[in-house]
Amino acid sequence: MSDASDESEPIGEAGRTTDADRAARVAALRPAYQADLADGTDRFFEPRRASCPWCGSIRLTVRLRTTDLLQHKPGHFMLDHCGECGHIFQNPRLNDAGLEFYYRDFYDGLGEDRMSGTLGGRAGMYRDRAEAMLPHDSAPKNWLDVGTGHGHFCEAAREVLPDTVFDGLDFTEGVELAAREGRVEHAYRGSFPDLAAELTARYDVVSMFHYLEHSTDPDRELRSAYEAVRPGGHLLIEVPDPESRYARLLGRWWLPWLQPQHLHLMPVANLRRRLTDLGFTVVAEQHAEPHDPVDLLAAVWLALDHTAPREDAPWLPARPGPARRGLRAAVLLAGAPALALGALLDRFLVRPLSHRLRLSNAYRLVARRD
Repeated sequence: MSDASDESEPIGEAGRTTDADRAARVAALRPAYQADLADGTDRFFEPRRASCPWCGSIRLTVRLRTTDLLQHKPGHFMLDHCGECGHIFQNPRLNDAGLEFYYRDFYDGLGEDRMSGTLGGRAGMYRDRAEAMLPHDSAPKNWLDVGTGHGHFCEAAREVLPDTVFDGLDFTEGVELAAREGRVEHAYRGSFPDLAAELTARYDVVSMFHYLEHSTDPDRELRSAYEAVRPGGHLLIEVPDPESRYARLLGRWWLPWLQPQHLHLMPVANLRRRLTDLGFTVVAEQHAEPHDPVDLLAAVWLALDHTAPREDAPWLPARPGPARRGLRAAVLLAGAPALALGALLDRFLVRPLSHRLRLSNAYRLVARRD
């Protein structure tokens, strides 16, 4: 899942960003951010909709009110729940200007070092995802990873499938970096639906790992996947599970809510039906395997980070002074035992029982195009 913050790690002489470099970049970016915020954040949202974008029902209730708990950019966000189909969606939804503002410096820019370090260190999880395809196609010739980011999945998956050609698609510049670093053979930068026509029936496998929830139109993305997968090929999807008990137990501190980036959260039955309607046959459904054991650790961190004074960022009017920086360090240090306990419970107590207790925070579907 997308579980990174925008803060860059202090880095030495290896060519990555140092604390001083980051401070200079923040200062340089501050005027543009302040100009963007001068008229408030209301302009970043579309009008509130009165019906469910998945089924059209008007039986909507507010599921969650929250703020940006990772970057701490200004703004308030709501998720609505459909009483008819269970779909959960951001309402009002970010418009194009809002998506640009809130994604800026999250995966790239100021957030690139942290994101690259976080996602690059999860090779075991990526190999597990690739292995999920083996019972259905043990030797795909080519594979398109949609929402590939910096291409770390493709790099790790090549260890499982060394003869498979992995291509990547993403709307950020990370996919171009992935090609330069040799993690993907070919990089497609842009919107999947906009590029789908040139990819018709080209791939044995198309994957979407924690991508669909970011889309403004999940149905259009699924139709694009149907175009890109050859007949007899497979679509592999992994998304957060909004029916996880953790979603209610942890409330706004449940990381997979990930506001404002996550626009749609789909119950598994909804996604299965939609895939079937499009012409896929779902051949596998997994809950325990895609569970990422970080819920309690992440919840404690989000709460601590929310309580502590802000780290410097260009969307703040001015750099925090020494006293506030010292208080932030003290709050995070005081919370270290709780962070350690959360990590231990996640990994050793909850993980083995996650599916049985309905605490799995994600699910995975494999669907064959008929």
